[in-house]
Amino acid sequence: MADAGFVKVAQVSEISPGEMITVDFPSGDAVLIANVEGVIHACDDICSHAYASLSEGDINGAEVECPLHGAVFNITTGEALTPPAEAPIKVYQVQVEGDDILVAPPQG
Repeated sequence: MADAGFVKVAQVSEISPGEMITVDFPSGDAVLIANVEGVIHACDDICSHAYASLSEGDINGAEVECPLHGAVFNITTGEALTPPAEAPIKVYQVQVEGDDILVAPPQG
């Protein structure tokens, strides 16, 4: 059973390794769900530099490139790896139960 605060947002079977999708979190935030070598991660879908959907960019391992200006972020840590982005993106908590992907807001 999911811990408190976690909500089902997608299914693992929807996202093959090396793919990503966007889901709407109950708070209204767009959340990027990525399958990085079989491990599911969740982070902000909106670039911290300019309003652009990261899920429309390219994924390479644990990195996603913004389609607007090319900033690269680490999906697992939220760290901005290249300019023009300087601020990190939020990383959400993830639980997988069977085929269900459950996400909770970032801690802290």
